[in-house]
Amino acid sequence: MSEQGVGPVQYERLREKVTAWVTGPGEEWAERIESTGQVPEELWSELREHGFLRMAAPREYGGHGLSFTQWMGLMEIFSRSHGSTRMIVHVVNGIWRAMDPFATEEQRKKFVLPAIEGDIKIAFTLTEPGNGTGADITTSVAREGDTYYLTGDKHLITFGVRCDYYLLAARVEGTSGHEGTVSLLVPRHAEGVHVDDTSQTMGVTGTDHATLRFERTPVPVANRLGKEGQGLEVALGGFLTPSRISVGMSCVGLAQRAQELALDYAEGRFTFGKKLSKRQAVQFMLAENAADIEAAKQLVMHAARAFEEGDENASMLSSMAKMTAVSMLTRVTDNALQVHGGLGYWKTSPIERVYRDARAQRFEEGTNEIQKTVVFRELLRLRAEGTASAEAPARTAVTARTAVTARTEGEETK
Repeated sequence: MSEQGVGPVQYERLREKVTAWVTGPGEEWAERIESTGQVPEELWSELREHGFLRMAAPREYGGHGLSFTQWMGLMEIFSRSHGSTRMIVHVVNGIWRAMDPFATEEQRKKFVLPAIEGDIKIAFTLTEPGNGTGADITTSVAREGDTYYLTGDKHLITFGVRCDYYLLAARVEGTSGHEGTVSLLVPRHAEGVHVDDTSQTMGVTGTDHATLRFERTPVPVANRLGKEGQGLEVALGGFLTPSRISVGMSCVGLAQRAQELALDYAEGRFTFGKKLSKRQAVQFMLAENAADIEAAKQLVMHAARAFEEGDENASMLSSMAKMTAVSMLTRVTDNALQVHGGLGYWKTSPIERVYRDARAQRFEEGTNEIQKTVVFRELLRLRAEGTASAEAPARTAVTARTAVTARTEGEETK
């Protein structure tokens, strides 16, 4: 599949369409979600009808055929909306990347294409409560004929309550390390699936989260993506790197929204007969915000281009971009709330929700501590390779991404 993208005229139309929705209906949805604490199914339907859930997919799959960098430009706009809206658009437009390289034609018709169309919901299911998120997973399967029997626990699973399938990583009973892992599409309502709704979070109100327990849940072997031993390759290789870049861009978009709110407030608020925006302390905060946002955006786009081109350093750059953008978002939203003063602390102020939503980004797709671990590991690799890598033939995108996957063993994502 190619990621050549669409022409500038068509792309600009898409940007205008997304912007109009985010600033219009998107704001109305945000108010409704915050007042009810729920994301109604009607929002999913509206996003689907507008084609927002298949924007990043290739044309041959019914998508818009955007390049990854073009998709990041739209993700930046979506991220100025409510955190739950951003979460839906982010996950649905990304999860097909994990499945597609390993899917058979039958699986593509049953899972990949319906997920792109929004006909089914698939929840990425990797994290476990008692260990990290990587080669130390303990959820296991025992094979009996054409059926796997799944046993174990998962938690922090976004859309784990309302999904149709779990894209789940487990290991073959009795194995350890990367080699024994499998990736399965587990029906949400299969026998032995127990779901505990844990959706009451600080921010990103309305997005459902779940803790899961599987008790000898039967899963057809036909629902396995790839081979035994490729479970983490499915989970991490096609999803983690682009998802981290997307989260980085989400930070940029949300920071821009915080900055916009702070500028508007500073221009309209008077103290002692003087606009707040005329006070140097406020000017400095907002100037620093602007520089912070632009610097993070450029690094995110650099990482996006690296992924798009199949650069073997894309994994390192995605972690750099994510940790930089998250730190930026923390500073920007804190400054923006400070500009609002005490009024910003009340739920009647839009900055209050933005501030809460921003905090969630520090956990999504790995904490900054994990990103630093990834970056340092890659620095050691580059040092060991020395100049040899510069003299070697360029790798194809597939080869580079396979190499990146091999280095993700044991890596945490949350």
